[in-house]
Amino acid sequence: MTQRLTVIGTGYLGATHAACMADLGFEVLGLDADKDKIARLAAGDLPFYEPGLEPVLRRGLANGRLRFTTSYEEAAEFGDVHFLCVGTPQKPGEYAADLTYVDAAVGALAPLLHRPCLIVGKSTVPVGTAARLAETVARDAPVGGDAVLAWNPEFLREGFAVQDTLHPDRIVAGLPGEQGAAEHAEKVLREIYRTMIAAGTPFITADYPTAELVKVSANAFLATKISFINAMAEVCEAAHADVTKLSEALSHDDRIGGRFLGPGLGFGGGCLPKDIRAFMARAGELGADQALTFLREVDEINIRRRIRMVDLARQLLGGSFADRTVGVLGAAFKPDSDDVRDSPALDVAATIRAQGGRVTVYDPRAMENARRAQPSLDFASSALGAVRGAHVVLLLTEWREFRDMDPADLSATVAERNIVDGRNALDPERWRAAGWNYRALGRP
Repeated sequence: MTQRLTVIGTGYLGATHAACMADLGFEVLGLDADKDKIARLAAGDLPFYEPGLEPVLRRGLANGRLRFTTSYEEAAEFGDVHFLCVGTPQKPGEYAADLTYVDAAVGALAPLLHRPCLIVGKSTVPVGTAARLAETVARDAPVGGDAVLAWNPEFLREGFAVQDTLHPDRIVAGLPGEQGAAEHAEKVLREIYRTMIAAGTPFITADYPTAELVKVSANAFLATKISFINAMAEVCEAAHADVTKLSEALSHDDRIGGRFLGPGLGFGGGCLPKDIRAFMARAGELGADQALTFLREVDEINIRRRIRMVDLARQLLGGSFADRTVGVLGAAFKPDSDDVRDSPALDVAATIRAQGGRVTVYDPRAMENARRAQPSLDFASSALGAVRGAHVVLLLTEWREFRDMDPADLSATVAERNIVDGRNALDPERWRAAGWNYRALGRP
């Protein structure tokens, strides 16, 4: 019999997982406490932007395989497998992850489990969380040991979430220590992911703590690689070298590779920054804090790129933002997303505004979220509108629309032809040939 799935939490991860599982042929019920979000999803309206996801969502609704609810009772009765996809944000004023939503979800679901089921955690959590939640389920679920917990971390990239869900590069299953429970959980997960496994996706079984460490370890490595090349950008600026050429040369070494070796403004979003901080906090709790002290420097290098971006812009304006207009292209933390969480672009814009600059921002997708996050900034409905009358233009998110801009088009709109390329996305010679004073992070 085909398993019926629930997805608890319908944010970015949960909505994507629910829609894609329905597209694979499963009956899926999405659950969230946010009534407005559930109403939007049930109407086929995504609360966020993700390329290619809305048609998948609407297809599931149309064929009846996908529904949404706010009722834990309905979810407990419906589901054979319950996926936990709730958020684990950073605690205010701390590095540690806030597990309030994870604990609340398990606390609400477990007492309602009256028949055998599998609970599958997908949220990114500190190591040790799965074992603690398994104890909660064993204590509170009326069905007792027939409610089994597994941990199956997600590896979604914003902008590629549908592809990463339907065609993952690996599937990791963290299984309980009891042999019978572990065999059952593995069997169920292999059945759910059978199409991916048949296509050659590696299926890796592990214990709870190893599975929990996979996601944060991957994010820590990627953050380190990004900050490494940005540290080299600092050296390049001091030595009058070109970090883009340095990156290109390094990328041809198979041991290093070119992915995540793009120098620029650094990383942001809802995963890498908070995950490496939570990783450091948890390592400290475990007495292994010295193993991850390097991540503090990784984080600091990342923040320094934002400061350097502001400094470059100020230098081009003669040392002050007072009474000067700054056109900002980009608000999302990366292209093909409307996510402004810990966005370097929005952070730079807000910093310049706080230092007296008149700042106008445009982003193809993130305008609504950017307005909510930074209401003191001005916003335009187009790139040309954002740079109108600007004394300096900052490219802070490398949307294709910005990469393809004609410098001549902007020349007629700005007050002064100064541009700082925060993502090393533009051709310097093209812009200089058009009369622009071009600067970029890590380049002479």
